[in-house]
Amino acid sequence: MAGDLPHRSRAVRLNQHDVSSSRPSPLGRFLASAPPEALFVLSAIAQYVGATVAIDLFDEVHPASVAWLRVIGASVALVVVSLPRLMRRISRAEFVAMALFGTSTALMNTFFYLAVDRLPLGKGVTIEFIGPIIVAALRTRSVRNAIALGFAVVGVVVLSGVELGGEPLGLLFIFLASAMWASYIVIGSKVARLDRGVAGLGVGLAVGALVISPLGAPHSGEVWGSPRLLGLCLFVGVFSSAIGYGIDQYTLRRIPVRRFSVLLALLPVVAVVTGFVALDQQPTLIDLLGMALVLTGVVVQERDRLPTTDD
Repeated sequence: MAGDLPHRSRAVRLNQHDVSSSRPSPLGRFLASAPPEALFVLSAIAQYVGATVAIDLFDEVHPASVAWLRVIGASVALVVVSLPRLMRRISRAEFVAMALFGTSTALMNTFFYLAVDRLPLGKGVTIEFIGPIIVAALRTRSVRNAIALGFAVVGVVVLSGVELGGEPLGLLFIFLASAMWASYIVIGSKVARLDRGVAGLGVGLAVGALVISPLGAPHSGEVWGSPRLLGLCLFVGVFSSAIGYGIDQYTLRRIPVRRFSVLLALLPVVAVVTGFVALDQQPTLIDLLGMALVLTGVVVQERDRLPTTDD
């Protein structure tokens, strides 16, 4: 018995080491405990920082190429930071889910950029929001959630001031982006529940980059000869996709798809606030009304959560 003690003490120390090494980082604890609404605002800010840079790039780089390089930059960043989780075996079903998620995300970005190159940003955001609206409506099971969805939808329309015009190709692209946004939510929730952090998003975006390369690569020649343009495109990928969508993955692990879809209505609200703080764009009374309606929808909806998983 005495001879077994050193062996047992070593086992205890090793076990304690395993427990301590598996503890989440401060960032992981924050993502696991912060209110989903706060996480979503952070995600929206990151996405709008990237979107501002991306739209400015359209004067020099084709929108499809910006979208392609955005996906590449995000994929590389996410794979690098999630290498430990990629060491675990990926099953065929997991890889298919990741690939579908990454492809829908890459196509969503491409179609959206092609659309806002032809449509006003506000109009594009409003029409694209049709996808999340449908997802939320199909999963709404109570009067309270239906009312919340109604407030959010009306608020988005008021904020964006949508009015349809004669731009058929732009409208086609934005409707395609809307369909891909719905896929991003539904498939993304499944990938988020794989408990691989942002590794699934990184692998998926790598596949997505390959899928959209015929759209983005042909127009990207000038980017490879300009470190400035290449750096800006990759910057868009890190902020809009790696950070923005990475936060979304943690949020989707914690709340149902319906609640996440309604939270997407916060995007135009964050856009108005960002414009006021960073660009000195004064919101109108109509803007304030739209923001109030969206926030009412977010507050009214039920605070249902998914069963917790280890981070």
